[in-house]
Amino acid sequence: MKKLLVTGGAGFIGSHLVERLLIDGFEVTCLDNLSAGNIDNLKNALKNRFFHFIKGDIRNRIDIQNVLDDYDTIFHFAANPEVRLGDPEIHFSSNILGTFNILESMRKSDVKRIVFASSSTVYGDASVLPTPENYSPLQPISVYGASKLACEALISSYCHVYGFNGICLRYANIIGPRLRHGVIYDFIMKLKKNPRRLEILGDGTQRKSYLYISDAINATTFIWNRCRKGYYVYNVGNKDSITVMDIARIVVELMNLRNVEFYTTGGVDGGRGWKGDVKYMLLSIEKLESIGWRPKYNSMESVKMTAKALIEELGV
Repeated sequence: MKKLLVTGGAGFIGSHLVERLLIDGFEVTCLDNLSAGNIDNLKNALKNRFFHFIKGDIRNRIDIQNVLDDYDTIFHFAANPEVRLGDPEIHFSSNILGTFNILESMRKSDVKRIVFASSSTVYGDASVLPTPENYSPLQPISVYGASKLACEALISSYCHVYGFNGICLRYANIIGPRLRHGVIYDFIMKLKKNPRRLEILGDGTQRKSYLYISDAINATTFIWNRCRKGYYVYNVGNKDSITVMDIARIVVELMNLRNVEFYTTGGVDGGRGWKGDVKYMLLSIEKLESIGWRPKYNSMESVKMTAKALIEELGV
């Protein structure tokens, strides 16, 4: 039985990945400091005798070294998930320093495989949509995106210098049950507080691609099982996109609300929700399709299923 480590395994994507790896018959250890994750996300995994939870912080290399064993792969999903976070030092310590600590600990422990949760934000305002993996120049417009790109560079260097097998997955907006940040969650919480008026950051025309969590996990394990040597980068997203205003209408409809006033803030820099917000994002998934993977749900279906799940979870 292969032993796998998932950092950030109590988080949104990480917890779904943990469940899938256990179903697939692996022994899984989760390392999480629970700053962004929630132990409740692992309630199903905790019933499995092949699952182990360790509270630890990737910013502390001792925590990682105390955990590392004869793992086949480290799925590195620990990070600060908030793109619009105001303090750059948090992105540096949680994302860049944490990734460096993991890579160094892997090197010293002779663990050679890493799958990294990167982000579409590494592209910045791409002039080509859908955006392929070989798009350049990569110019992130948020500190979050910059931190993810820095992590990719570190992983690439360890693959080339120390013979690691590294996979960097540039996720689009991944959504689904347990999600506790992002536009769908924000809309639901705002409407719960005031069901008559909904504030929409930006001008409402922001258009992005959304992928349901089950599709994202299927893509993750699909790529991992096929890319076993060298360094790889894959976009993981959908073939279509949806506007923020469309998402607002879907959430209002599913909450069975009537006569809701939509209020757009106007945003910054041409209608963005905030400084560093990429207004238009659509990833090319031709590279992933070429090895046999397809998403099951489109962006609108993903948004609807997520909104329904969160409305139920949040008791709205």
